[in-house]
Amino acid sequence: MKKLLFLFALLFVSYSYAQEVYVSNSGDWQDVYSTLQFTNLNGGSGYFLVSTRHSTLLINQLTKASPTIIVTSTDRPYVVGYKSVLESRGFTDVSEIRGNNINLELASRLPASITKFMVLDDSYGYNAISVAPYAAVSKSYVLFANKRNINQVMAFLNSRNVDSLILYGQVDREVKDALASKAPTVINEQDRFLDNQKIVDMYQEIIKSQEGEPKKQAILTNGEFIEQEIMSGVEPVVFIGRSNVPDQVKDYIKRSDIDIGILIGNELVGAATFIRRELGISVFVKFAQSARVPTAAISPVEDLDRFYLPRYIVDLDIFSVRYNRLSNQIEVTYQNKVDLSAYLKGTITLKNGENTQILGDEEPVFIDKSQYKILIYDKNSEGNSLQPMNGEITADVFTIFGESKKALEYTLTKSLVVETVDIIDNARIEFGKVLFDKATGKFLVEIRNVGDTDVYVDLELIDLIINNQLITIGSDTIFIRKGESTFIEVETGMTEADLVDNPKVKIRAYYGERERSLVHVLEGTFAYEFTGFGYLTGQLFRGLGKNAVLYMPLVIIIILLILILGMKKKCPHCEEINNLRAKKCRMCGREI
Repeated sequence: MKKLLFLFALLFVSYSYAQEVYVSNSGDWQDVYSTLQFTNLNGGSGYFLVSTRHSTLLINQLTKASPTIIVTSTDRPYVVGYKSVLESRGFTDVSEIRGNNINLELASRLPASITKFMVLDDSYGYNAISVAPYAAVSKSYVLFANKRNINQVMAFLNSRNVDSLILYGQVDREVKDALASKAPTVINEQDRFLDNQKIVDMYQEIIKSQEGEPKKQAILTNGEFIEQEIMSGVEPVVFIGRSNVPDQVKDYIKRSDIDIGILIGNELVGAATFIRRELGISVFVKFAQSARVPTAAISPVEDLDRFYLPRYIVDLDIFSVRYNRLSNQIEVTYQNKVDLSAYLKGTITLKNGENTQILGDEEPVFIDKSQYKILIYDKNSEGNSLQPMNGEITADVFTIFGESKKALEYTLTKSLVVETVDIIDNARIEFGKVLFDKATGKFLVEIRNVGDTDVYVDLELIDLIINNQLITIGSDTIFIRKGESTFIEVETGMTEADLVDNPKVKIRAYYGERERSLVHVLEGTFAYEFTGFGYLTGQLFRGLGKNAVLYMPLVIIIILLILILGMKKKCPHCEEINNLRAKKCRMCGREI
């Protein structure tokens, strides 16, 4: 019996050593992600390099007896010739997979038993992190598709038996149209937190069918990096926000079966602490691992191996807070410091001695990329009001903001003295025609300056439905002189299908006498007309039409001169073509 147990143990050890090991040698996160998910589907062990130096540290984690496959990017490898490096360290069974699209290269090597696939846009790395646990437990392979490579992705899918196809998050229109024939399941709530919650629910359904109950433990993250436990599928991944926990996340955790959170890394400790205090679940932090090269009796620790994904960082600041005594209004100026549009929702607490007043936004407000935006609040003039003549006013600003209306995951807090000003702004505008130019994909909104002063105008097209997604688009700030009107262009890229979804357009105009003090708001919803040719071409022809009387004689004279100078005459003797002013033929020399 002992011999039998020993033989069984020996066979088990031999099997474990024979397990294939895959190592990603690439600086592209999609290659790392694809290598790890391919490893999971093949029952192997997966690793990845995070730097050139890391290549030597990682060797201490690898087993020489196991077959080792290096997955190398031909465009962005961390180490050139990593296979030979391992062989020089005593690894005897090393092979290499090379490619410039590792995602599709590994997909082509999947066993025929893999018949479930998920398609994501490669622009949104956090979506890949969101679906990773579900992909692992459902035995699905994640494909990255965009309008440039959709034909390759379709060629691959057409070569496979596809039992299940999920289209997750926002994708290019070309991707959606191409995949329509596959009748995919679509998960796109236009909010990455809600999308994440739907895929977590799907993960839990599979776990309940396998184990009889859902997972009580979940990884808390924000989808900003790849880490082995995230990719393993051992727990679902729940997005919690970076510094603020959005309301939809709080509600979801409250009604879910999750009672333990594992925070990987310590960047989100603030949000995780809120969850622990307010929602009552236990939170543990996984932030380090044992050193792979011990240098002392007490082994030190190292940071976790994490491969960071591209992040869309929204950065907002308070430029100023002013009290305009003539209008009895508070003017809060926000500055969007990056080239990425955002939404904000602020709460402003004004203090003057013992008097306090709280102002704020009922709904999220759009602020375009690299823009200054003034929000106007009416100050209470009765009861417990603020009296600026009796000392200074201070403002405590607490603003949550993010990339979409429902993803307000960042916080801005600032305290500052309120500047008191006396400014009258007499700017007045009105809307004119609203056109859509099919040739350029632009809305053209006519703004008439009907006031007694010059005016600056900034337009927003509110909640357009483009590619089945609600989008707000802003214009540049335009200067319009007193008594004049102009068409402000807003580029949308809308197609015929989008036009059907938008029979009317909601327009909001911020305007004022000073460029950085657009204190007035005008709003309306309009049906629009179509233009037959490009706006600039139309403007050119309209301009020529206005000045036809002045320029037409000159144009006629120029045309006649061109015709006269271009006329030719034929030699009657040899029929050679000569210049109209020639007296002798250039060919035969005779007079003509």
